[in-house]
Amino acid sequence: MNFAKIFSAILAIAASAFPVFAEELPPAEEGTFSLAIIPDTQHYKTEKTGRKTQLQATTTNRVFEAITDCIVEELERQRIVFVSHVGDIVDINNDTQWAVAQKCMNKLHGKIPYGISVGNHDMINHGDSSLFQKYFPKSRFSKFDWYGGCYEAPGGKPEISGNNANSFQLFSAADMEFIIVHLECNAPDAVLAWADKVLEQHASRRAIITTHMDLGPLNRPKDPRDYFDAPKGRMTWKKCHGSKGNTSQQMWEKCFSKHKNLFLICCGDQSRTQALHQTVKGQQGNSVHELLSDYGSKGFRLMRFIPKQNQIEVRTWNPITKKLCEKTSIVPNRDQHQFTLNYQMTK
Repeated sequence: MNFAKIFSAILAIAASAFPVFAEELPPAEEGTFSLAIIPDTQHYKTEKTGRKTQLQATTTNRVFEAITDCIVEELERQRIVFVSHVGDIVDINNDTQWAVAQKCMNKLHGKIPYGISVGNHDMINHGDSSLFQKYFPKSRFSKFDWYGGCYEAPGGKPEISGNNANSFQLFSAADMEFIIVHLECNAPDAVLAWADKVLEQHASRRAIITTHMDLGPLNRPKDPRDYFDAPKGRMTWKKCHGSKGNTSQQMWEKCFSKHKNLFLICCGDQSRTQALHQTVKGQQGNSVHELLSDYGSKGFRLMRFIPKQNQIEVRTWNPITKKLCEKTSIVPNRDQHQFTLNYQMTK
């Protein structure tokens, strides 16, 4: 009897039963839970974009599909309790791409609470998010008890900022209660006033904000290399809502910094920064973690909360290669992709 061959066969069977990602992305232990953060999903292949690199008979989005498929597959294993999309859901703001985006998000619908921030690519005319509102309106979510509501645009004209373009959700995990507010890119003052009120009404909950623009080049780039090389941090320039829009820094000063229960801000938008995080203090001394992720086809974020250790493990996972993202050509440092944050959850 050839024991070496038998042993090799056993190893092969074990390897097929426990794929590579089971070792690299272990299951969440009891008492822990995870949030999934979907970065910009602008990776469409279609005949209608007018871009030669994207020409294809049928509109598809392999990256978006892989992310939502992975989230569904990992719901129980990673104890995922909420999914947040940072915006730029589409690349070209047309019905063809929005239909694909809706199909991808439908995989999560009714299975897990989720929210979406509206990005600059998801609008026209500096702030009209009509197509987002067509495919992801308030009526799509109002039946769920975790859906808190949305900003209602005045004058019965929801095109600008209304009908779920700015929303909030409520969820609980590990005996903790959370609120997560999803704000459109460069939200105007009226929207920030609404967000203030919502956060004040839920001051007893732990607060998270997802908004499309936050971290990136500090100043508006004047040269293409500035997107890569210029000093980075909370941005002082904007893309949406014209004179009524607020820069990331203004959103922080006018709203975010005031709320003691805020501990986390998630954003995207900057594919040439790709990954960046910083921890700052709010006006009341609370630590706020700001996290940028815009990975293209390189992955999405899973944030595992470990209450007993008062830590959040942030993992960037590539659902296409089924491997952790250790580095990219833009961000070679592993500690921007795989890192741990301190956050007080137990006394």
